[in-house]
Amino acid sequence: MKIQFPELPSQIGIAVVPLSGAAIEGTDLALGLRQLQESGFEVFNYYDHAQRYQRFGASDEQRIGLFYEALENPAVHVIMSLRGSYGISRLLPLLDFGKIAASGKLIVGYSDINALQLALLSKVSVGSLCGPMFCSDFAIPDLRAFTQQHFQLAMGEQRSDVDFVSDIPQEFSVKGTLWGGNLAMITHLVGTEFLPEIESGILFVEDIAEHPYRVERMMLQLHMAGILQKQEAILFGDFSGYKLAPHDNGYDFSAMIAYLRKTISVPIITGLPFGHCEDKVSLFQGASTEITHMGTQVSLRSNIHQNK
Repeated sequence: MKIQFPELPSQIGIAVVPLSGAAIEGTDLALGLRQLQESGFEVFNYYDHAQRYQRFGASDEQRIGLFYEALENPAVHVIMSLRGSYGISRLLPLLDFGKIAASGKLIVGYSDINALQLALLSKVSVGSLCGPMFCSDFAIPDLRAFTQQHFQLAMGEQRSDVDFVSDIPQEFSVKGTLWGGNLAMITHLVGTEFLPEIESGILFVEDIAEHPYRVERMMLQLHMAGILQKQEAILFGDFSGYKLAPHDNGYDFSAMIAYLRKTISVPIITGLPFGHCEDKVSLFQGASTEITHMGTQVSLRSNIHQNK
Protein backbone atom coordinates (compact mmCIF):
# COMPACT_ATOMS: atom_id res chain seq x y z
CA MET A 1 0.00 0.00 0.00
CA LYS A 2 1.45 3.35 -1.11
CA ILE A 3 0.31 5.91 1.45
CA GLN A 4 0.10 9.58 0.54
CA PHE A 5 0.39 12.47 3.00
CA PRO A 6 -0.92 16.02 2.56
CA GLU A 7 1.72 18.70 2.03
CA LEU A 8 1.94 21.37 4.72
CA PRO A 9 3.08 24.95 4.05
CA SER A 10 5.29 27.00 6.37
CA GLN A 11 2.26 28.97 7.60
CA ILE A 12 -0.38 26.44 8.61
CA GLY A 13 -4.09 27.09 8.92
CA ILE A 14 -5.88 24.84 11.41
CA ALA A 15 -9.64 24.33 11.47
CA VAL A 16 -11.29 23.19 14.70
CA VAL A 17 -14.18 20.93 13.68
CA PRO A 18 -16.66 18.99 15.87
CA LEU A 19 -16.16 15.60 14.23
CA SER A 20 -17.36 13.65 17.29
CA GLY A 21 -18.39 14.76 20.76
CA ALA A 22 -19.43 18.18 22.00
CA ALA A 23 -17.26 20.24 24.32
CA ILE A 24 -17.82 19.51 28.01
CA GLU A 25 -19.67 22.27 29.84
CA GLY A 26 -17.18 24.75 31.27
CA THR A 27 -14.53 24.20 28.59
CA ASP A 28 -12.76 27.50 27.92
CA LEU A 29 -13.15 27.55 24.14
CA ALA A 30 -11.85 31.11 23.79
CA LEU A 31 -8.67 30.18 25.68
CA GLY A 32 -8.12 27.18 23.43
CA LEU A 33 -8.51 29.24 20.25
CA ARG A 34 -6.13 31.87 21.58
CA GLN A 35 -3.50 29.35 22.63
CA LEU A 36 -3.71 27.51 19.31
CA GLN A 37 -3.18 30.84 17.57
CA GLU A 38 -0.30 31.75 19.88
CA SER A 39 1.32 28.42 18.95
CA GLY A 40 1.85 29.89 15.49
CA PHE A 41 -1.20 28.75 13.53
CA GLU A 42 -3.95 30.59 11.70
CA VAL A 43 -7.11 29.32 13.37
CA PHE A 44 -10.58 28.72 11.95
CA ASN A 45 -13.34 27.75 14.35
CA TYR A 46 -16.22 25.62 13.03
CA TYR A 47 -17.71 24.79 16.42
CA ASP A 48 -20.75 26.47 17.93
CA HIS A 49 -21.66 25.12 21.36
CA ALA A 50 -25.28 26.09 20.74
CA GLN A 51 -25.38 23.58 17.87
CA ARG A 52 -24.54 20.58 20.04
CA TYR A 53 -26.93 17.68 19.60
CA GLN A 54 -27.30 15.12 22.41
CA ARG A 55 -23.69 14.14 23.23
CA PHE A 56 -22.41 15.17 19.79
CA GLY A 57 -20.79 18.40 18.58
CA ALA A 58 -23.75 18.86 16.24
CA SER A 59 -26.20 16.63 14.41
CA ASP A 60 -24.74 14.05 12.03
CA GLU A 61 -25.70 16.15 9.00
CA GLN A 62 -24.31 19.33 10.53
CA ARG A 63 -21.03 17.67 11.49
CA ILE A 64 -20.54 16.42 7.94
CA GLY A 65 -21.46 19.87 6.60
CA LEU A 66 -18.95 21.61 8.88
CA PHE A 67 -16.30 19.05 7.97
CA TYR A 68 -16.88 19.68 4.26
CA GLU A 69 -16.79 23.45 4.80
CA ALA A 70 -13.35 23.11 6.35
CA LEU A 71 -12.23 20.79 3.53
CA GLU A 72 -13.24 23.43 0.98
CA ASN A 73 -11.52 26.34 2.76
CA PRO A 74 -8.25 27.00 0.86
CA ALA A 75 -6.71 28.69 3.93
CA VAL A 76 -7.14 25.49 5.99
CA HIS A 77 -4.39 22.86 5.81
CA VAL A 78 -5.07 20.88 8.98
CA ILE A 79 -8.39 19.77 10.46
CA MET A 80 -8.17 19.21 14.20
CA SER A 81 -11.03 17.49 15.96
CA LEU A 82 -12.72 19.41 18.75
CA ARG A 83 -12.63 16.27 20.92
CA GLY A 84 -13.19 12.52 20.68
CA SER A 85 -15.73 10.61 22.79
CA TYR A 86 -18.09 9.06 20.21
CA GLY A 87 -19.60 10.03 16.88
CA ILE A 88 -17.35 9.15 13.94
CA SER A 89 -18.92 5.69 13.54
CA ARG A 90 -22.20 7.31 12.55
CA LEU A 91 -20.49 9.30 9.80
CA LEU A 92 -18.19 6.76 8.16
CA PRO A 93 -20.79 5.26 5.77
CA LEU A 94 -21.91 8.78 4.77
CA LEU A 95 -18.54 10.39 4.01
CA ASP A 96 -17.10 11.06 0.56
CA PHE A 97 -13.55 9.76 0.99
CA GLY A 98 -12.56 10.90 -2.49
CA LYS A 99 -13.50 14.44 -1.46
CA ILE A 100 -11.45 14.18 1.73
CA ALA A 101 -8.41 12.87 -0.16
CA ALA A 102 -8.70 15.51 -2.91
CA SER A 103 -8.83 18.32 -0.33
CA GLY A 104 -5.23 17.75 0.70
CA LYS A 105 -6.05 18.38 4.37
CA LEU A 106 -4.28 16.61 7.23
CA ILE A 107 -6.70 15.14 9.79
CA VAL A 108 -5.46 15.38 13.38
CA GLY A 109 -6.83 13.69 16.50
CA TYR A 110 -6.92 10.49 18.50
CA SER A 111 -9.43 8.28 20.33
CA ASP A 112 -12.70 8.21 18.34
CA ILE A 113 -11.01 10.09 15.49
CA ASN A 114 -8.76 7.07 14.86
CA ALA A 115 -11.71 5.38 13.14
CA LEU A 116 -11.75 8.12 10.50
CA GLN A 117 -7.98 7.98 10.14
CA LEU A 118 -7.99 4.21 9.67
CA ALA A 119 -10.80 4.53 7.15
CA LEU A 120 -8.70 7.04 5.19
CA LEU A 121 -5.91 4.45 4.97
CA SER A 122 -8.33 1.74 3.92
CA LYS A 123 -10.44 3.67 1.43
CA VAL A 124 -8.02 6.12 -0.22
CA SER A 125 -4.51 5.28 1.14
CA VAL A 126 -4.18 8.72 2.77
CA GLY A 127 -2.18 9.21 5.95
CA SER A 128 -3.06 11.44 8.90
CA LEU A 129 -1.74 12.46 12.30
CA CYS A 130 -2.62 10.83 15.61
CA GLY A 131 -2.04 13.84 17.78
CA PRO A 132 -3.61 16.45 20.04
CA MET A 133 -7.22 17.54 20.05
CA PHE A 134 -8.57 20.99 20.76
CA CYS A 135 -10.40 20.51 24.06
CA SER A 136 -7.95 18.20 25.81
CA ASP A 137 -4.69 19.73 24.62
CA PHE A 138 -5.29 23.43 23.84
CA ALA A 139 -8.36 24.54 25.81
CA ILE A 140 -6.53 23.98 29.10
CA PRO A 141 -4.85 26.46 31.48
CA ASP A 142 -1.34 25.03 31.12
CA LEU A 143 -0.19 23.58 27.82
CA ARG A 144 1.91 20.43 28.15
CA ALA A 145 5.42 21.09 26.84
CA PHE A 146 5.96 17.48 25.70
CA THR A 147 2.71 17.37 23.72
CA GLN A 148 3.30 20.78 22.14
CA GLN A 149 6.92 20.01 21.26
CA HIS A 150 6.04 16.82 19.41
CA PHE A 151 3.05 18.41 17.67
CA GLN A 152 5.25 21.24 16.42
CA LEU A 153 7.83 18.69 15.21
CA ALA A 154 5.11 16.89 13.28
CA MET A 155 3.75 20.13 11.80
CA GLY A 156 7.14 21.59 10.93
CA GLU A 157 9.23 18.61 9.86
CA GLN A 158 6.55 15.94 9.28
CA ARG A 159 8.30 13.43 11.50
CA SER A 160 8.03 11.78 14.91
CA ASP A 161 11.06 11.10 17.10
CA VAL A 162 10.57 9.75 20.60
CA ASP A 163 12.58 7.73 23.12
CA PHE A 164 10.95 5.89 25.99
CA VAL A 165 11.39 3.01 28.43
CA SER A 166 9.66 -0.36 28.08
CA ASP A 167 8.97 -2.84 30.86
CA ILE A 168 11.42 -5.63 30.00
CA PRO A 169 14.85 -5.75 28.29
CA GLN A 170 14.79 -6.82 24.65
CA GLU A 171 17.25 -6.52 21.78
CA PHE A 172 15.90 -6.00 18.27
CA SER A 173 15.25 -3.50 15.52
CA VAL A 174 12.30 -3.49 13.12
CA LYS A 175 10.97 -1.35 10.29
CA GLY A 176 7.39 -1.09 9.12
CA THR A 177 4.31 1.02 8.50
CA LEU A 178 3.11 2.75 11.66
CA TRP A 179 -0.63 2.46 12.22
CA GLY A 180 -3.23 2.00 14.94
CA GLY A 181 -4.54 4.15 17.76
CA ASN A 182 -7.43 3.53 20.10
CA LEU A 183 -7.83 -0.21 20.66
CA ALA A 184 -11.61 -0.13 20.97
CA MET A 185 -11.90 1.71 17.66
CA ILE A 186 -9.55 -0.69 15.89
CA THR A 187 -11.48 -3.76 17.02
CA HIS A 188 -14.74 -1.93 16.25
CA LEU A 189 -13.68 -1.79 12.57
CA VAL A 190 -12.69 -5.46 12.22
CA GLY A 191 -14.72 -7.04 9.43
CA THR A 192 -15.66 -3.68 7.89
CA GLU A 193 -14.43 -1.86 4.81
CA PHE A 194 -12.89 0.80 7.04
CA LEU A 195 -10.04 -1.22 8.59
CA PRO A 196 -6.88 -1.17 6.45
CA GLU A 197 -4.94 -4.33 5.72
CA ILE A 198 -1.43 -3.49 6.87
CA GLU A 199 1.35 -6.02 6.39
CA SER A 200 4.82 -5.53 7.89
CA GLY A 201 3.22 -2.96 10.15
CA ILE A 202 4.08 -1.49 13.52
CA LEU A 203 0.77 -1.44 15.38
CA PHE A 204 0.34 0.98 18.27
CA VAL A 205 -2.61 0.79 20.68
CA GLU A 206 -3.98 2.74 23.64
CA ASP A 207 -7.25 3.06 25.53
CA ILE A 208 -8.88 4.47 28.64
CA ALA A 209 -11.12 2.93 31.29
CA GLU A 210 -10.65 -0.56 29.86
CA HIS A 211 -9.86 -3.24 32.44
CA PRO A 212 -6.87 -5.44 31.51
CA TYR A 213 -9.16 -8.40 30.72
CA ARG A 214 -11.03 -6.29 28.19
CA VAL A 215 -7.75 -5.14 26.66
CA GLU A 216 -6.70 -8.79 26.44
CA ARG A 217 -10.01 -9.75 24.85
CA MET A 218 -9.67 -7.06 22.17
CA MET A 219 -6.09 -8.03 21.44
CA LEU A 220 -7.13 -11.67 21.12
CA GLN A 221 -9.84 -10.61 18.69
CA LEU A 222 -7.19 -8.97 16.51
CA HIS A 223 -5.01 -12.05 16.90
CA MET A 224 -7.79 -14.48 15.96
CA ALA A 225 -8.67 -12.28 12.99
CA GLY A 226 -5.14 -12.78 11.67
CA ILE A 227 -4.15 -9.13 12.02
CA LEU A 228 -1.41 -9.28 14.64
CA GLN A 229 0.56 -12.00 12.86
CA LYS A 230 1.19 -9.55 9.99
CA GLN A 231 2.91 -7.00 12.24
CA GLU A 232 6.60 -6.47 12.95
CA ALA A 233 5.94 -5.13 16.46
CA ILE A 234 3.10 -4.04 18.74
CA LEU A 235 3.44 -0.86 20.80
CA PHE A 236 1.35 -0.36 23.92
CA GLY A 237 0.66 3.26 24.79
CA ASP A 238 -1.21 4.63 27.79
CA PHE A 239 -3.86 2.41 29.39
CA SER A 240 -5.37 4.07 32.43
CA GLY A 241 -8.66 4.90 34.10
CA TYR A 242 -9.59 1.34 35.07
CA LYS A 243 -9.95 -0.16 38.54
CA LEU A 244 -8.84 -3.62 39.62
CA ALA A 245 -11.12 -5.70 41.84
CA PRO A 246 -10.23 -8.12 44.68
CA HIS A 247 -11.34 -11.06 42.56
CA ASP A 248 -8.73 -10.19 39.91
CA ASN A 249 -6.41 -12.08 42.27
CA GLY A 250 -3.14 -10.88 40.78
CA TYR A 251 -4.45 -10.46 37.24
CA ASP A 252 -3.32 -6.94 36.40
CA PHE A 253 -1.96 -5.11 33.36
CA SER A 254 1.48 -6.73 33.70
CA ALA A 255 -0.05 -10.21 33.94
CA MET A 256 -2.13 -9.50 30.86
CA ILE A 257 0.93 -8.35 28.89
CA ALA A 258 2.85 -11.45 30.00
CA TYR A 259 0.02 -13.67 28.72
CA LEU A 260 -0.08 -11.86 25.38
CA ARG A 261 3.67 -12.28 24.99
CA LYS A 262 3.29 -16.04 25.46
CA THR A 263 0.37 -16.18 23.03
CA ILE A 264 1.45 -13.79 20.27
CA SER A 265 4.81 -14.26 18.55
CA VAL A 266 5.14 -10.59 17.54
CA PRO A 267 7.35 -8.48 19.86
CA ILE A 268 5.33 -6.42 22.33
CA ILE A 269 6.70 -3.11 23.60
CA THR A 270 5.17 -1.08 26.43
CA GLY A 271 5.65 2.53 27.50
CA LEU A 272 4.82 4.48 24.33
CA PRO A 273 3.82 8.00 25.48
CA PHE A 274 0.58 8.17 23.54
CA GLY A 275 -3.11 8.01 24.34
CA HIS A 276 -5.52 9.53 26.84
CA CYS A 277 -2.67 11.10 28.77
CA GLU A 278 -1.38 14.63 29.22
CA ASP A 279 1.99 14.03 27.56
CA LYS A 280 1.48 12.49 24.14
CA VAL A 281 3.69 12.15 21.10
CA SER A 282 2.22 12.91 17.66
CA LEU A 283 2.36 9.88 15.36
CA PHE A 284 1.78 9.82 11.62
CA GLN A 285 -0.76 7.18 10.69
CA GLY A 286 0.81 5.22 7.82
CA ALA A 287 4.38 6.55 8.04
CA SER A 288 7.53 4.51 7.44
CA THR A 289 8.93 3.87 10.91
CA GLU A 290 11.91 2.23 12.59
CA ILE A 291 11.91 0.89 16.14
CA THR A 292 15.14 0.10 17.97
CA HIS A 293 14.90 -1.74 21.30
CA MET A 294 18.12 -2.00 23.36
CA GLY A 295 17.70 -3.20 26.93
CA THR A 296 14.65 -1.36 28.16
CA GLN A 297 15.39 1.71 26.03
CA VAL A 298 13.21 2.17 22.95
CA SER A 299 13.74 4.56 20.06
CA LEU A 300 11.00 5.37 17.52
CA ARG A 301 11.89 7.27 14.36
CA SER A 302 9.09 7.97 11.90
CA ASN A 303 9.22 10.17 8.80
CA ILE A 304 6.54 10.65 6.14
CA HIS A 305 9.16 11.77 3.62
CA GLN A 306 10.32 8.16 3.46
CA ASN A 307 6.89 7.28 2.04
CA LYS A 308 7.51 9.38 -1.06
